[in-house]
Amino acid sequence: MQTSKNCFHSSDLELAAMDYEIKQHDKFSFIEEGTGEPLVLLHGLFGALSNFETLIEYFKNHNKVVVPLLPLLDMDILHTSVGGLAKYVHKFIETRNYEGVHLLGNSLGGHVALLHTLKHPERIKSLILTGSSGLFENGMGDSYPKRGDYDYIKKKTELTFYDPATATKELVDEVYSMTNNRIKAIKIIALAKSAIRNNLGEELNQIKQPTLLVWGNNDTITPPFVAKEFNKLIPNSELHFIDKCGHAPMMEVPAEFNAVLHKFLKKLNEPASIA
Repeated sequence: MQTSKNCFHSSDLELAAMDYEIKQHDKFSFIEEGTGEPLVLLHGLFGALSNFETLIEYFKNHNKVVVPLLPLLDMDILHTSVGGLAKYVHKFIETRNYEGVHLLGNSLGGHVALLHTLKHPERIKSLILTGSSGLFENGMGDSYPKRGDYDYIKKKTELTFYDPATATKELVDEVYSMTNNRIKAIKIIALAKSAIRNNLGEELNQIKQPTLLVWGNNDTITPPFVAKEFNKLIPNSELHFIDKCGHAPMMEVPAEFNAVLHKFLKKLNEPASIA
């Protein structure tokens, strides 16, 4: 297994100030920090490793925190889909031989986590969804993506958050560079359409793993009613809403998000009380 520091670019998503070791195993590139039960993090369509910086820093003291670099825009067009990404995650978990995985996904990453858990539940101990697609999501609109229109991309990126200031210039620049590349724009649309087509409403009752739903009360992309529907359809699920928070709670309110998640994971490992 090879390692390298700060030299890997996946779909132009840079590590920014993060100083984690990028590991290589076969075709997979990933971060792996800490020891304990694996906590595998899957980012969304415009996600980057920096989305999880606070989460990694906190949970590497309690878990083996793993972030695979998803080839969102590097797959061939035939496999640029939620299903294609779920297969990639399955092969990654198998290759690394992780057991008892806590699988966490934000937005499209949540959708991938759901699909993976439905098809390959055997290695998954729990599921954590935040702003997940899979039932309903507001996309960027029919006109999306408007290539070359920086202000449009800036406004759309700001809609991800309750506080528009969370959409830093670096984040907007990253999204702009992705949408301004013709091939990448085609793949973004393919993934977005795949997510809309791949509605999991009929299958969610098959998920047996304890599931944590953490949702922003001000999420406009996957609004609160979506979280309530997930809670209703996934049998062993619990739902936590966070006020003044949009589509990416782990970025916008990291301390509160980490506290909710840590409590959930600790509870899973407590011995069952005998009545």
